[in-house]
Amino acid sequence: MKHISKLASVFCAAALAMTALTGCEGSDIFNVNGPDWLTERADSIANANKGQAAKISPTTLGNTDCSSAWWEAHLDQDIKIESNKVYSTTFTNYSSLASNWNNYVVVLRKADKTEYCCLRSDDYGWGDSYASCTHSNTASGDWASWLAQMNGAKVTVTVTNYGDNTCDVVADVVGTEGMVSQQKYTGIPVESADLYLDFTVDGCYYVFDKDEMDVTDAVDQQPVSMELTDVPAEVNLGTELSDFTSQIKAKVTYDGGTVKEISASDLTFMVVPDFNTLGDKYIVATLNKTLLNKQADKTINASAAFKVVDTPVKVEVASKPKHTNYYFFNSSAILGVERTLAFDATGLEVKGTYQDGRTEVLDNSKLTFSTVPAKAGEHKVVITANGGKTAEVTVKVNESKVTAATPEPTSLGAANCSDAFWSVFTDDIKVPAGATREFNFTNYTSGAGNWNNYVVILRDAAKTAPEYGVVRADNYGWGNGYAACTSKGTQLESYADWAGWLAAMNGAKVKLYVTNCNNGTADIQAIVTGNDGTETYQSYLGINTINPNDLYVSFTVDGSHLVFGSAAKARRHK
Repeated sequence: MKHISKLASVFCAAALAMTALTGCEGSDIFNVNGPDWLTERADSIANANKGQAAKISPTTLGNTDCSSAWWEAHLDQDIKIESNKVYSTTFTNYSSLASNWNNYVVVLRKADKTEYCCLRSDDYGWGDSYASCTHSNTASGDWASWLAQMNGAKVTVTVTNYGDNTCDVVADVVGTEGMVSQQKYTGIPVESADLYLDFTVDGCYYVFDKDEMDVTDAVDQQPVSMELTDVPAEVNLGTELSDFTSQIKAKVTYDGGTVKEISASDLTFMVVPDFNTLGDKYIVATLNKTLLNKQADKTINASAAFKVVDTPVKVEVASKPKHTNYYFFNSSAILGVERTLAFDATGLEVKGTYQDGRTEVLDNSKLTFSTVPAKAGEHKVVITANGGKTAEVTVKVNESKVTAATPEPTSLGAANCSDAFWSVFTDDIKVPAGATREFNFTNYTSGAGNWNNYVVILRDAAKTAPEYGVVRADNYGWGNGYAACTSKGTQLESYADWAGWLAAMNGAKVKLYVTNCNNGTADIQAIVTGNDGTETYQSYLGINTINPNDLYVSFTVDGSHLVFGSAAKARRHK
């Protein structure tokens, strides 16, 4: 006991001496002469506090007359969002009120500036991570009222890094007249150790309340319910359970209101009644982890139906497809591009024979087909059934013949480029199966945006909406068949930026081809010579959902003006 008292006295005296030394010039209580463990502890505390005061600079972002163009202003330095932390900042948002998107924009990226996603204030975004997140805005039912109150709205943006390679971004907004709304982006896939925050502008600016973000620990939440997603409708008999469940995900709701998508690795599975016989089954998943990946107070379950099916031991073509003559046209717009044509299974019937001798016509949607080379000649298409058995069918590919066409009116849109999008149209020109139509015109633009140039419409005679496809001059489009196509533009190979290309589009000469490939797809290829003599190319290959017997092409404008070649110089096709 005496020894303990003496030791305590020694340590107390040492502590007092060290405290006294801190008042001396150049002294440091944690200097190199101190014990190693003490120095290490001090460093640990210092490192733990790093990043807690995330600085915001500048505190006014963007020109205060809302004249800053898209992506023109950013924070001086990205803010690192640490794992298991919540970062929030409040600012006043000022908007030009021209459009919904002329408000704050959140950017999530890596340290090397690789972007996860860009998230707008109006429930829209882009980037690889955006496609996998869940998003909503409580104002989506009345965007007009929401926008009217965004010039001076108070916005609090909160970013939560859950430490499991997902994060949430939530913006709470109070409009200038008191309208309250919330924009949520949840379950955003990121690398938790490499997550940085930035803001940018688009016809807006904002003033932050203070020059640093508030940082708190992420609050754990208990799971209360979940729903299984990406469950295959069918699985082959004999498949390993781990292979079947590997792609299954779960949408989990937690008691704090957070909704998050989790992968199969965080779930345990069982099949009811069994997995080794044919028929209808249920996959049952169990989760026993909290939002922050700790042991949950109680487990939750979810189930989904699926079917265990047999696979044929033999497949054969019972009826050939309706279309077996395909067509292609290659202009200089796709020179050097290795391309293929999609197989059209319309009318095809494939019969499968099973181990027990029974036969049935297989569902074409469950078959896979090899692509067809875009080269003249006969080509074998390999048809693969569930289980790997194959059959073949032959198609013939021909080069499409080109004929020129001039639509009416030959002058489309006001000469001062004042006509709005989708306000005026040319007549519809039919493109028969296997044919290619060539159009020549001069493009004039208001120069306001990349989209203020020619617009091409592919549709049927009845003008059914949505169309087969609608494509622009700047490598962008939409429509029923657009998602299947391969688009390529060389604008940024020839110009340093979009602004340079856009300036050259006022008076640009355009030669544009539309091909009906007779396989349920169509191609669009454009050769554009700018007013500076520079040639660029734009192509959209394989727009699908086309009825080969009912394909028409038309043109419209969007702050642009088109002048087509004289009808006397081109044969008309109606």
